[in-house]
Amino acid sequence: MRGFLASLGILMALIAAAALAPISLASKTWSPPRTAWGEPDLQGKCSYATITPLERPINQTGKDVLSREEKAALDEDARTSADRRDGSAEADLLRAYNAYWYDRGKSIGRTSLIVDPPDGRLPPLTPEGRKRQAALEEQERAHPFDSWEDRPLQERCIIYHGVPPLPSGYNNTYQIFQTPGYVAILDENIHDVRGIPLDGRPHIGQNIRQWNGNSRGHWEDNTLVVETTNYSPQTTFKFPAAGGTLHAVERFTRVAADQIDYRFTINDPATYTRPWTAMLPLTNLPNYVIFEYACHEGNYSIRNVLSGARAQETAATNATKKE
Repeated sequence: MRGFLASLGILMALIAAAALAPISLASKTWSPPRTAWGEPDLQGKCSYATITPLERPINQTGKDVLSREEKAALDEDARTSADRRDGSAEADLLRAYNAYWYDRGKSIGRTSLIVDPPDGRLPPLTPEGRKRQAALEEQERAHPFDSWEDRPLQERCIIYHGVPPLPSGYNNTYQIFQTPGYVAILDENIHDVRGIPLDGRPHIGQNIRQWNGNSRGHWEDNTLVVETTNYSPQTTFKFPAAGGTLHAVERFTRVAADQIDYRFTINDPATYTRPWTAMLPLTNLPNYVIFEYACHEGNYSIRNVLSGARAQETAATNATKKE
């Protein structure tokens, strides 16, 4: 029995090491296609849609991988949940669309996108990070509708998925282009395009800040490594707000004709007590059509929420006067 447990422990260690390896095991036996100038070819349209959460749910603590039945149940729920009608007008409003309009993807079979730390959870925030996060939450609570600048960036058509991306209910598509010395990545949502030079030039000056940061790339064997810095302090993510020291490192490795192994590491000592890493497979979509993402045209949300807030304020003031 003791020998069995020791062997089981070795097996679990090997599985954990494979999950954290920067290159999929498939890439050791599969040679990716090359561009005309000899670099690994990552070009094409690919989806990063998945229902797998960034962080492991508390009720799955200690569990890395889902069973086949658990994965199938989650996929089925994601496919049908938007079409449920439970009699609540508020719940119906929050669902926004029916399932036809969503493209959430499926579970990747893991309980979280985060693979490091091993518990699948974001690391604790630093004291500075906690203070900044609390200030942001208080600002959002106390002044949600004062001005258009108080509304979320995606509502203002500035950025949506960000860099690195985290999937949402739709438009989870990249299109990757390559030329000698450059890689360009088009994000379907809001039509963000990143131009990534590969010639070793330094990042722009620290006094210049950009919504999606400033990216520089290089090749490590068959892996494209992209380092991004210089994020705007106003950039928000689907994880706690980043500090001025945010440094993201992405790794793109084609491991099959239809799949790119994609993972990113967030290193932000002003926000987190340690770096953390997530993996997000990119699946090729050869027949997918990317249409123009016309966010501003017909977008009345800013005007409506602000005018609605002013109407509520006026009603509250009039009610107070009557008292």
